[in-house]
Amino acid sequence: MSYQKEYRESIEHPEAFWSRQAELISWFEKPKTILSQDEKGFYHWFKGGKLNTSYLTLDFHVENGRADQTALIYDSPVTETVLRYSFQELKEEVSKFAGVLREKGIEKGDRVIIYMPMIPEAVVAMLACARLGAIHSVVFGGFAPNELAIRIDDAKPKVLVTASCGIEF
Repeated sequence: MSYQKEYRESIEHPEAFWSRQAELISWFEKPKTILSQDEKGFYHWFKGGKLNTSYLTLDFHVENGRADQTALIYDSPVTETVLRYSFQELKEEVSKFAGVLREKGIEKGDRVIIYMPMIPEAVVAMLACARLGAIHSVVFGGFAPNELAIRIDDAKPKVLVTASCGIEF
């Protein structure tokens, strides 16, 4: 089906379209309804469905024969460093860091701020939060101290994940 046909289908028959898309996802619990509307008129998608983006990003690919395929390429034009992580390697790093976060008391629903440069460890931190069901917020590394403080005060994180340094333009 062409993009235009898919798009038209999504607009004209959204529930049927998204129901088909939902069948392509590996859910922990399949949604009871695809699209519903509450008494206030707000729409709710995939009500009752449970999934985990860290699982779908990593474990799913490992379990389906792609463990050794490249999942992440880090290419720094500044340091000329190029690192490649397979799905298996990235899953192992994420699992280790999720364990560290768990040891620090992070659990589902807790907030975590990630204040790191664009390095592989930032991706690991994001996926580790998702693995635990924690809510993460990536804060731009260029903020002045006052701006960073405002974001920390606003988010009220249980943990702040940082790097000791970063090299950027």
